[in-house]
Amino acid sequence: MLTRRHIRVKVMQSIYAFNQSNNDSLQVEQRFLTKSMEEMYDLFLLQLSLLVEIKKKAEDFIEKSQNKYLATDEDKNPNLRFVNNAVLQKIEATEELNELLEDRKLNHWQQDDEYVEILWEDLKKSELYEDYLKTRTSDFKEDKDFVIDLFKEIVAPNDKLYDYLEDKKLTWLDDLPIVNTSILKLLKKVKENDESIKIPKLFKSMDDKEFAKDLFTKTALHQEKFEEDIEGKTPNWDKDRIAEIDAVLLKMAICEFLKFSSIPVKVTINEYLEIAKEYSTPKSSIFLNGILDKLSKEYKDAQKLNKIGRGLM
Repeated sequence: MLTRRHIRVKVMQSIYAFNQSNNDSLQVEQRFLTKSMEEMYDLFLLQLSLLVEIKKKAEDFIEKSQNKYLATDEDKNPNLRFVNNAVLQKIEATEELNELLEDRKLNHWQQDDEYVEILWEDLKKSELYEDYLKTRTSDFKEDKDFVIDLFKEIVAPNDKLYDYLEDKKLTWLDDLPIVNTSILKLLKKVKENDESIKIPKLFKSMDDKEFAKDLFTKTALHQEKFEEDIEGKTPNWDKDRIAEIDAVLLKMAICEFLKFSSIPVKVTINEYLEIAKEYSTPKSSIFLNGILDKLSKEYKDAQKLNKIGRGLM
């Protein structure tokens, strides 16, 4: 689920927190980094399971409507298109998801059921739902498009859900855009002949897990040396004027230049420019690009770039 860019963002946050804290224990901050990534995965599982919980609310609503003393014809013969949605049924049938929720004790929607109710009420009143129930049958594409729109229009932008997640874990607010994008990608990949959906792992490989740990540790341990390399490359900028996030990103990029032989220089520069655009000041990417370009050329001339493979310089 986590891409290398997501991992870099998590490391950036941890390095920044480490520098801001009075704690000088790398091991403590390493554990925080690991924990924050695991909690991001928890959020992914919770957000995905919300779709099933909304479906269950709809089933409960239909059952209660049918059992009303003065049930109408519509109550007795409800439109079951939503509760029979093929994609929602596949998610609900995914044992891996259910096992992960249980193993990780993610019972939030059972304990705080009112937030599922809020989403169900919002869905019921929406044009999206009204249009979907204009017919009683649908093909798989229609079902999939509806679930994607349900997540994009009802779940993801809900302010009360946002506030709830913020109260539960403050770090989840930074994680939410990445998590929601990952869920949409997953939904778009669901195929009609799939019996269930394939839940992605937190890390695509053990290499990515090691990359997170190594990037944090090597950057943190060599910060002073990296700062020395940066000095003199910013003639119009005093050290105190460099945005703290920019300083962290520069040191991480230098660490990749010097300590990660398999990552091409261009990939490193492009990744940190994109992160700077999202997490730092409007001019940060231009600022970082100038410094990293100078440093990479100097390291190359000094034969400090020990990159492995073709085209990695």
